[in-house]
Amino acid sequence: MEPPIRVVLVEDNRVFREGLELVLGLRSDIEIVGAAEDGGEAVELARELRPDVVLMDYRLPGMDGVEATAAVLAAYPGAAVIGLTASANLRERQALSDAGAVDCLSKDGELDQIVAAIHRAAATTPDP
Repeated sequence: MEPPIRVVLVEDNRVFREGLELVLGLRSDIEIVGAAEDGGEAVELARELRPDVVLMDYRLPGMDGVEATAAVLAAYPGAAVIGLTASANLRERQALSDAGAVDCLSKDGELDQIVAAIHRAAATTPDP
């Protein structure tokens, strides 16, 4: 059996973050190793925990998801970042991609879509 995919969640909405942490945490193929509510905390967690995948909110206090994505990847290049956005417009998707995100999903998408994206991202995670 494959080890679970190690994931850090970055989301400033506590209810959404805790809900996502709960439902993903029920899966045997995914391990939530950390959760952050802002980009600075995300960078520290990525550096310390060395996750396979980081789920990154687009709108965060302080540095936004684009800046946080670039900073996370600079701190730990071995992670794959998936952007999460409420509006998922083309400009936001492109900005996240330009910062190094491997995918961008709408927050109102199905859980199966998020899980599939986590698996795709983990399969392409670079060696640090």
